Amino acid sequence: MQSGTTFLCAGSVTGMSEELPGFPYHPDPLATGAVVASSTTCFCCERARGFIYTGPVYAVEELSNLLCPWCVADGSAAAKYDAHFIGDPVGDDVPLEVVMSVDACTPGFSSWQDPRWFFHCGDGTAFMGAVGAAELATFPDAWEELRSEASAWGWSAETVESYLGALDKDSQPTGYLFMCRTCGRYMAYADFT
Repeated sequence: MQSGTTFLCAGSVTGMSEELPGFPYHPDPLATGAVVASSTTCFCCERARGFIYTGPVYAVEELSNLLCPWCVADGSAAAKYDAHFIGDPVGDDVPLEVVMSVDACTPGFSSWQDPRWFFHCGDGTAFMGAVGAAELATFPDAWEELRSEASAWGWSAETVESYLGALDKDSQPTGYLFMCRTCGRYMAYADFT
């Protein structure tokens, strides 16, 4: 990204509303912990608006816990600091504008390794949050995807099932759940240190 770039961001906010901006690709950043209540002044807009973004920021400047969700949503933080907020994109071919909207205007999430973001049906998926085995039980598509991923590592079926059973949203290994915004399919990946 070039400094000074303007983004057409889904969920952009105009005006001075203190209601949190909408994020179509990360529908509940408060629940996932990507946004928290804070009196911190945003480094980008120089305002203390009651919330701060806590997820990863890929930029030259150290901006962790210094950007408000409004500056993420409207793309101003990405444009001003050549910042990105998601890890590696995974999945379908999608238009560059979609990838840029997700990368520049969507709160990312913290994970044990570099986070990945799924794309499906020509669009970015919605990040639903960190999950463990108990939460994944109701998402068979995502569960099967994780089983397939772990099997590809050359592990025995018993080791794969033990690994999947050990998934914990608050510890390691952790699963990360996404939902396709077009077809409703759930996808997941898991990681650990």
